[in-house]
Amino acid sequence: MPELPDITLYLESLGERIVGRRLTSIALINPFLLRTATPPLSSAFGRRVQHLRRVGKRIAIGLESDLWLVLHLMIAGRLHWFARGSKVSGRAALARFEFEVGTLTLTEAGSKRRASLYVLGSTAELARIDPGGLEIFSCDLDAFTARLTLENHTLKRALTDPHLFSGIGNAYSDEILHRARLSPLALTRKLSSQDIAQLFAATRAVLEEWTARLRAQAGSQFPEGVTAFRPEMAVHGRFGLPCPTCGTPVQRIRYAENETNYCPHCQTEGRVLADRALSRLLKDDWPKTIDELERMRAPGAAL
Repeated sequence: MPELPDITLYLESLGERIVGRRLTSIALINPFLLRTATPPLSSAFGRRVQHLRRVGKRIAIGLESDLWLVLHLMIAGRLHWFARGSKVSGRAALARFEFEVGTLTLTEAGSKRRASLYVLGSTAELARIDPGGLEIFSCDLDAFTARLTLENHTLKRALTDPHLFSGIGNAYSDEILHRARLSPLALTRKLSSQDIAQLFAATRAVLEEWTARLRAQAGSQFPEGVTAFRPEMAVHGRFGLPCPTCGTPVQRIRYAENETNYCPHCQTEGRVLADRALSRLLKDDWPKTIDELERMRAPGAAL
């Protein structure tokens, strides 16, 4: 799912292309993308773009007369830009947004249709769909601490809860926790003040660094290849590969369609966290430390 750095880049690139420009029409190719009935989609036609805003992980396009188009890309939704006069890609799109200067398309990989489009009739309506997560770059340590400890959750859950923090998802939460050297299963109300300060600094640094990195990679081009898995990441999507800090193989916890990646040496004092599927299968044979896990993986070892 595109997270804060990716959404920021989308907004910056769209800002250079469509702010002040007129939206001439929208071709809704998959009708299930649209989740609202009023105002009608056609009410957006002919209006100029005045604002762009990030609402959590959503992209909000503000048009004249306080009308808003809100895109939620979910896991597999991606945006693509084609300047006026250039050939629009033949890849299957859920919608095409025609502007005076070009075409914006929304695609979604896979067969599941989770991406969504909302048409909202006022800024007040836009505010009502905001999950209310804290904005990392506009808060201080005290506000971060208060929000983090509002309830007693694991760090992984707290960071990815859109009602607690804005724009952080599965990928960057892994990177943040690795940078802070904290376990994804540590409980928020059991952290020391030093731990929380470390986490606050790591959250800001990781999001800031990745935004700058993606900005540099895109240059003046519209961002393509948006993905949650990048080879430069420290732990996310790097199961079994060496941690760039200490060389220990990165481990994972799998659940539903997601997984949490972490370094046992840097984050959990050498402990291997229980993977729900495998730990149920292995029960008492589940390794408790990275050394035990490595012995299990040694040639000739029985699983």
